[in-house]
Amino acid sequence: MTEAVPGPAAPGPTPEDFFAGSPAGLAVHRRVAEVLQEAGGAQVRVGRSQVTFRRRRGFAWLWRPGRYLRGPVAEVVLSVALGRPDPSPRWKQVVHPSGRHWVHHLEVRDPAEIDGEVAGWLREAAGRAG
Repeated sequence: MTEAVPGPAAPGPTPEDFFAGSPAGLAVHRRVAEVLQEAGGAQVRVGRSQVTFRRRRGFAWLWRPGRYLRGPVAEVVLSVALGRPDPSPRWKQVVHPSGRHWVHHLEVRDPAEIDGEVAGWLREAAGRAG
């Protein structure tokens, strides 16, 4: 009887896989990754439903609402976990899933929308995540 010898793990999905068919979504991902690299970096994990940016824990997520919602939607949504509610009118929705976290959802149609204000939110969220 022979034993199966485990080989190297198959590589997981990439951001390019996740945003296949969505050049704007991939461009937004690249812009967010660039901002976070300038802020000290973050790990990127690609799942079936979202791309997660994390340090000790996740702090920002990109997802494609067109996969889940009907009607006209943004190409991609950036969700950012802050320790406070932010009053900016740019947020589509702000939710309070736990006592220490407020998750803010920003509809993004163009990578240029990841501007200085959004970069500030991302730096704040990354700092809280370790």
